[in-house]
Formats: sequence, structure tokens, C-alpha cells
Amino acid sequence: MNKLVRFGVSLEQQLLKAFDKHIEHKQYPNRSEAIRDLIRDELVGQEWSDNRETVGTITLIYDHHKPDLARQLTDAQHQFGSLIISNTHVHLDHHHCLEVIIVRGKSQKVQTLANVLISTKGVIHGKLTMTTTGEKLH
Repeated sequence: MNKLVRFGVSLEQQLLKAFDKHIEHKQYPNRSEAIRDLIRDELVGQEWSDNRETVGTITLIYDHHKPDLARQLTDAQHQFGSLIISNTHVHLDHHHCLEVIIVRGKSQKVQTLANVLISTKGVIHGKLTMTTTGEKLH
């Protein structure tokens, strides 16, 4: 384990109050762990912005009754097949489906796949969530 280093941070009172509310809402045990999490999040985000190996999920909500939509989504996934680890499809109601696609690859290619899927006509909502192992952060 790395050596623990203590340092001070100066904040405006209102900002600290807002941060303490955030900590309480997220159920962090203390400010230190919340700050560590924020720092890790920023550094992991930097890793995938540098086109490094990433993992993530692409989440889609769509109406499966839209003509040709399922085929278009499947074709796009086949085109980027080397990035896709797994895919889960859930029927939410008579019209709507949730699809979660687990991906792994260079961040720019993963982002391109997500853009293609999310921008497909008939997709109601989509979101890409990427991360890395963060191995350099501990």
C-alpha cells in the first residue's frame, strides 16, 4: 500500500457546505474518501481521453417497433464486433427495450461505436460510460 500523505485544502464556506451535503448524500464515510474518489474520477477520465484501452457500457433505450431499427443496431454492433464483450437485451414494456452493451478497446473506437448507436434514428436515449482499471492510481 502507498504511504498516506496529508495535505490541507482551503475552500469557501458555501462550497464546503455543498460538498458536505454531497458527501452525506453519497454516503461517504469522510471528506478524504470523497476527495480521493473525485481525484480518481478525473484521472481515469484523462486516461480514456488519451485513447488508451478502456472498458465501459453503452446503454440504449429504444422502441423496437420502429421499422428497421433492430437491424441497424445489430449491423452497427457487427461492424465494431471486436469491441463488444457482451450484450444484454431487456423488454421494458410492449414497445420499449433496454440494451446494455459491454465494450472494451481504445477509447476513440469505443466512442465512435457509441456515437453510431446513440445517434441511430429511433433510439430514445443512450449513454456511454467508460472507465479504465485505474491501475496507475493505487
